[in-house]
Amino acid sequence: MIENPREATKKMEKDEKQRLESILNAASYRLAEQDTEFIQSKALRPIRIQLELLKVEAALNNEEIDSTIVLFGSARIVDSTKASQRLEAARAALEGDPENAEKQRAVTTAKRLLANAKYYDAAKDFSRIVSSTCQVQGHCDYVVTTGGGPGIMEAGNRGAFEVGAKSIGLNITLPAEQKPNSYISPELCFQFHYFAIRKMHFLLRAKALVVFPGGFGTLDELFDALTLRQTHRMQKIPIILFGREFWDQVIDFQFLADEGVVDEADLNLIAYAETPEEAWDIITRFHKV
Repeated sequence: MIENPREATKKMEKDEKQRLESILNAASYRLAEQDTEFIQSKALRPIRIQLELLKVEAALNNEEIDSTIVLFGSARIVDSTKASQRLEAARAALEGDPENAEKQRAVTTAKRLLANAKYYDAAKDFSRIVSSTCQVQGHCDYVVTTGGGPGIMEAGNRGAFEVGAKSIGLNITLPAEQKPNSYISPELCFQFHYFAIRKMHFLLRAKALVVFPGGFGTLDELFDALTLRQTHRMQKIPIILFGREFWDQVIDFQFLADEGVVDEADLNLIAYAETPEEAWDIITRFHKV
């Protein structure tokens, strides 16, 4: 049967349209900047790393932030109200199963976290002192910077917020989702995928590190900074451990020097503070502010 010329033309036009649509919808035709599948591919990892570096750098430059003071510390150390609520919940759970060793341990841990709530208050007060002193008439020196999460990080951002100052939050994507705290300046809240780039931004503009009690993450950040200072790979800054009683139990720095694995002079990289005022005094004397 001979095909009708008009129908043949329509079929050709339809086939051509379908081919063109398939081309326009193909991933290869997307602009590279709009191709999220391509950008998230293994091959583009170096570009993603560079973007995480450049995005934050551009934002901080736009906000004319010249220097920062970084607060590290546990996400689990919360204010006394929340800590008391956790202890009450742990005790209530234990009452229903008093022989449960795990629940007994939970009560003990909750008691310690309540006792450690003093560090939340200290971090908040320190941030208030720094932010109210250094952010005057639009200047953005010594801007408090945290990991952007809860606990000590929240306290640092909260102290700045309560005196109407800017603060920075460098949040990180984790398997258990971590949301930024609500006290960070919105234009200065960033999310990272790469720990390494996040650590770099912690230190690039830092004039001091104040390290409150914390766990693995806090220790990781502390030793990263100590190693860079020891090897002269970053600017000279004071590294202040807040709460010597805690730190002396966690790390015996003098033992490292006695064993010869660090120099005695390396211990001078560390200072200790017991109050927000003392921590600020160490910083001002170091930089002759």
